Amino acid sequence: MNVAAGLYAPDAGSIVIDGVAVSLSGPAAARQHASVWCHQHFKLVKPFTVAENVLLANPGPHFSSGIRDIRAAIAKQVDALKFAIDPRPPHRRHDGGRAAAKVEIIKVLVGGAKILILDEPTAVLTDAEAIGLLEIVQRLARAGTTVVLVTHKLQDVKRFADAVTIMRGGKTVAKLDPRQSSAEQLTELTVGQTSALPERTPHLGGPTRLNVGALSYTRGDGRTMLNNTSFYVRAGEIYGIAGVSGNGQAELAEALIGAIEPSSGEIWLDGTGDISHASQAKRREAAIAAIPADRYAYALAGSLPITDNLAVAQIRSGRYGSVIKLNRAAMRRDAIAAVRDYDVQGVHSINQKASLLSGGNAQKLVIAREFNRAPEVVVAHSPSRGLDARACAAVHQSLIAAREHGAAIVLISEDLDEVLSLSDRIGVMSRGAIVGEFGRPADRQAIGRAMVDHG
Repeated sequence: MNVAAGLYAPDAGSIVIDGVAVSLSGPAAARQHASVWCHQHFKLVKPFTVAENVLLANPGPHFSSGIRDIRAAIAKQVDALKFAIDPRPPHRRHDGGRAAAKVEIIKVLVGGAKILILDEPTAVLTDAEAIGLLEIVQRLARAGTTVVLVTHKLQDVKRFADAVTIMRGGKTVAKLDPRQSSAEQLTELTVGQTSALPERTPHLGGPTRLNVGALSYTRGDGRTMLNNTSFYVRAGEIYGIAGVSGNGQAELAEALIGAIEPSSGEIWLDGTGDISHASQAKRREAAIAAIPADRYAYALAGSLPITDNLAVAQIRSGRYGSVIKLNRAAMRRDAIAAVRDYDVQGVHSINQKASLLSGGNAQKLVIAREFNRAPEVVVAHSPSRGLDARACAAVHQSLIAAREHGAAIVLISEDLDEVLSLSDRIGVMSRGAIVGEFGRPADRQAIGRAMVDHG
């Protein structure tokens, strides 16, 4: 979609619009060809009125009279689509998911879009809102607009799409008529065939280390991201959480490591009790290790040396003396050992900035810091995202080693292969809740159905 919207340039192949191959140098060039992308996360300015948001996206000379012309253009689209939107009040008054989606659609149609790319447009909507929006989109298609609907919700595909292309791993794997295809067939094509899982020592059933009970979290915009989420993880077990992006996985990881406070429910830790409102420092004292999805934003201080990034986890413990007078020699000694033991490549000096490491080696650095403390619970969110095969293998081996040493590991990943290969048990997360659990060896198609049927 980034290529089709002019944000990325293709390395090969062509984009053909109305029978003519085109070169899209940017989003403006795409708009000139009447191709517009409506992002999953709405790009609206809340203090602006609906009319001002539409004008911001369409500043061309054909709206020389500004707001007056825009309001007239909006009124024309509102009438044609039978929307109920007043362009004068600030957008925040229309901040419901369906209303925002309507404004996004009006914004691009006023600009003359004939090719409309919608990225998960119903992700933030209720079932009733989603059906209403897709009926509107269907009317647009019937009136001559070309609509590309990017979605994981197979029931929406079967109900509203005229044709479906299934992609997996960056490739087109099938082009079908959704009305002639079963949901089971679409699911299998989407998640792929089941492959043999690697041999694994049977889980011996250690004590429960982590128990998440009825955890709920509502964002500031009113959207519920965690909805009575419940599961447990035993010592020496990897509990994988599978699901389509945006179904509460990120919020679950943040709640477990203390980046956000849940609205209700508990996170019970063996020997410590409920830590749902405990500080991050308290959680680290309780031997919880965190491997966030965005290692550069949340796990590393890129401008600081490798030594400091490795030592920061144990400054409060007194391992390196007092905060006032740190034992730098001990910090350097431990850093050299960690870089060696975890095979962190590209380190010319332990005093070099962490930002100079490649993605895979930066992840190894995070794992070295977190696992050197012999954690009892590990929260790993997309630990191999963006890594090459060699780095992925190293990360996976570190997780398995921690499991063998008795850690309880929560593995959250959108990579179903990663979840299947590493997990002892798997929970499928959809709309903020665990909607199904599977033991090893898990049925890939059953997990795929749980992921999409609730999507």
